[in-house]
Amino acid sequence: MSSEPRTLLTPEEYLRIERPALNKSEYLNGEMLEMPGVSREHNLIVGNMFAGLHGQVYDRPYEVYPSEMRVKISSTGLYTYPDVVVGDDPVFEDREVDTLLNPLLIVEVLSKSTESYDRGRKFSHYRTIQSLREYVLVSQFDCRVEQYVRQADGKWLYTETTDPNGQVEFDSIACSVPMTGLYHRVNFRVD
Repeated sequence: MSSEPRTLLTPEEYLRIERPALNKSEYLNGEMLEMPGVSREHNLIVGNMFAGLHGQVYDRPYEVYPSEMRVKISSTGLYTYPDVVVGDDPVFEDREVDTLLNPLLIVEVLSKSTESYDRGRKFSHYRTIQSLREYVLVSQFDCRVEQYVRQADGKWLYTETTDPNGQVEFDSIACSVPMTGLYHRVNFRVD
């Protein structure tokens, strides 16, 4: 074990390294944390969700971004890459226009390596974003979409959709995506 102290990065140093990097990394408390790779199923779900939402908000004031849009949680300092994010009147950190500060809807596709983080610590970071109205967790292992919708009193209402012929309703942007479209060509694997 090394006795040398770790060198912590400033947010500016992180962005200087991250912007040209081939692999994405999150940033928190001075440390860059490399993000794991994703499966075919994960990519299909992200693409299907993006397509389903983008097609419905095309002529509306929302912007839908795939997983390449970085989000900064200003209250905690976390920089992260949600799988899909929707913004309304987007505000960005700087002139690079690659770090969104005010997401309205965030979607994460769960994987074995990130599920506990997405449900726990990451969601606790997300909950501090004042603009965030809806947080959605999508399983890639079975037909299940979990939604947390912020209520007027600040509490989060949980709902779950598991009907393969059902619809996922996104109240925050008045859209819906059919489960058959979300899981198009996805093969559920049992490990």
